[in-house]
Amino acid sequence: MDVFCGIDWAEDHHDVAVVDRDGRLLASQRISDDAAGLARLLELLAGHGDSPDDPVPVAIETPRGLLVACLRATGRTVYPVNPMAVARYRDRHSVAGRKSDKGDAAVLANVLRTDRHAHRPLPADSELAQAIAVLARAQQDAVWDRTAAHNKLRSHLREYFPGFLAAFAAARDGIMRPEARVILAAAPAPADAAKLTVAQLRALLRKAGRSRGIDAEAQRLHETLRKEQMRQLPLVEQAMGRQTLAPLRQLEAACASASDLEQAAAESFNQHPDAGIITSFPGIGTLTGARVLAETGDDRSRFQDARGLKAYAGSAPITRASGKTRSVTHRKVKNNRLAAAGYTWAFAALTASPGARAHYDRRRDAGDRHTAAQRNLFNRLLGCLHHCLQTRQHYDETTAFPNQATGKTAA
Repeated sequence: MDVFCGIDWAEDHHDVAVVDRDGRLLASQRISDDAAGLARLLELLAGHGDSPDDPVPVAIETPRGLLVACLRATGRTVYPVNPMAVARYRDRHSVAGRKSDKGDAAVLANVLRTDRHAHRPLPADSELAQAIAVLARAQQDAVWDRTAAHNKLRSHLREYFPGFLAAFAAARDGIMRPEARVILAAAPAPADAAKLTVAQLRALLRKAGRSRGIDAEAQRLHETLRKEQMRQLPLVEQAMGRQTLAPLRQLEAACASASDLEQAAAESFNQHPDAGIITSFPGIGTLTGARVLAETGDDRSRFQDARGLKAYAGSAPITRASGKTRSVTHRKVKNNRLAAAGYTWAFAALTASPGARAHYDRRRDAGDRHTAAQRNLFNRLLGCLHHCLQTRQHYDETTAFPNQATGKTAA
């Protein structure tokens, strides 16, 4: 390729620069962020040798957005370059330290000209894989929002209504349960909750969707909510109860979003050809599988070997050496979404795979803490997943952990 394009992205316009292999600026133009601007960009590239068989590569500071999606749809290679890296490259062209949109576009084009090999292009994932990534990431965000809303509501209830927390302390998901949210919406203050009759509680439990043990649960809640507890002053208590409705609505919305997006992500994931291979691994269900696929994609050329995937996930250790000093630590720069999914995967695999459990126990016996042993197990499973996806094989316990039967696990 003799021509390289750099785009300095902005909200309503973009600066474009095209340079040749010698660094000469061939074109510089500002385009609008709309269909007309995209057409002008493609026309500009076509005027400098762009063709379907030999598309001009593009460097841009963001990996998302409509412009990036449209450029990927044309089949060209798009390189997202971190803005901090662009700032370092800028010093090679000027020592003034001033930022210029037009100048940054030229800097991005020259990044491809000189160091294209050092930057990772956006993967050529299928349309279905990209859709799964949207849904899985949105669902993960909704789960994090749900956790934040739950913690906020729980912290508020501790200030004036500890009896309600005690009523659902032993239940799975606690106050995130539908019946807890319905009862709290009906009686947000201790005085209101104490007035609820058994019949009213039965009706609220049915409204929340409960179908079993309603009478016993209603009687238990009736007794628990009437127990003596520390109280705020009456007017303050009523005000705090009214305040509770705001974080409760946030929790309701987050729970509904997480549930809806989970179903959508699962439906899309089950349509993907890799779904069967991914879910054949112990500890991976449909949702975790969708999250793993969302971050790894289905472009098999994205990672040349398993080591690249492990480094991307943050499961592989990193060694730093300087003089006589040498340290081996875990990676802090990683794909945090994949790392979070990997922790869930490895934890679930402990009870689903004897080999995974033996591997974890061996790491613990060697002195690793729980998190380090989990990360090491994730590293092992991720390597197996890379191999299975490349060779189109399903998971096999005896192949993944061949020495487990003898009580030994390969490192």
